Amino acid sequence: MSLTPSRRRIPALCFAAILVLAFVSPAGAVRIKDIATFSGMRDNQLVGYGLVIGLNGTGDKKDSVFTISSMVNMMDRMGIAVDPKAYKPKNVASVIITARMPVSAKPGSRMDVTVSSLGDASSLQGGVLIQTALKGIDGKIYALAQGPLALGGYGAEGAAARTQKNVTTVASIPGGAIVERGVPFEFNEQEKLTLHLSVADFSTAQQIAERLNSTMGGQFARAIDASSVSMNIPPHYRGNLVPLMASVENLEIAPDVAAKVVVDEKTGTVVLGRDVRVARAAVAHGNLQITVQENQQVSQPGPFSQGQTVVTPVTNLGTTEEQRRLVIVEGATLQELVDGLNAVGATPRDLISILRALKASGALYAELEII
Repeated sequence: MSLTPSRRRIPALCFAAILVLAFVSPAGAVRIKDIATFSGMRDNQLVGYGLVIGLNGTGDKKDSVFTISSMVNMMDRMGIAVDPKAYKPKNVASVIITARMPVSAKPGSRMDVTVSSLGDASSLQGGVLIQTALKGIDGKIYALAQGPLALGGYGAEGAAARTQKNVTTVASIPGGAIVERGVPFEFNEQEKLTLHLSVADFSTAQQIAERLNSTMGGQFARAIDASSVSMNIPPHYRGNLVPLMASVENLEIAPDVAAKVVVDEKTGTVVLGRDVRVARAAVAHGNLQITVQENQQVSQPGPFSQGQTVVTPVTNLGTTEEQRRLVIVEGATLQELVDGLNAVGATPRDLISILRALKASGALYAELEII
């Protein structure tokens, strides 16, 4: 009885066991699939131009030349000749159709499409998209889209009033496109994979490489730069990458990111990252409020006098300044930093000024990004 086949299976079984036993999650860990993408697994953007019909008088206006031209061409392809001057496009709208086709999409599979008005239609509610070819950057047709539109809003108007909820000139068709041509790409034929990090960071890239090497039991991965990790395919998984990727993408690491404070001045939103630190500093923040009030005082002349009525402006000025004491702010942890800023008693918009001043003084150990 020969033992050769069993011996050949031992390395593969041991390698699979290493993958299973390596799922020891570090503290604050996230899956690799949530912070990185794999080479070859990308979407391809498709676009097309078409017509939406069946609108209730909310389509393009009479001066929409390209809509009328599209209607003429469509009727010509159907063998119907109509004078262009006879077209009234109020029930028709020209639209642009966009879609994202995964690289794994095969002929016959379906995908969602977004339909956006191109002309001056007021609403696409109740419309139906007629068959439209969706093309890629190479000009080839990859999918065909057609179907009734689904809107996330509505609109209604009368002679003197109008109401609207959300945008009525953009709609979607769930599963409205059928793939006719797949992207020529063989995922299992790759001899090397590259992981692309969503947020570039040298520490995270190196941590992923070390995690992969310890899991696979060899020097298969290395960090190329701050956002890329290259991984050689182990011999046992060449030609069959799906089991390998199913294990790799679920490995967990604790990603490291640079300390950052993000400020949105439009809404007064302030977001502080986990690693934001503040050196010991004294902060005093007070508001200065100046009130200007204008009044008109009328001066009337005496009876039977030759005087005239005079309007005299009167201005009242008021100044109010908050008297606040210095508060020591220091943050070795995020909670200490938040407690220190709250002790100042500032509003979110006041915090924006305080954080700017701390950054200018060199006491804020983080990147300050204003959006």
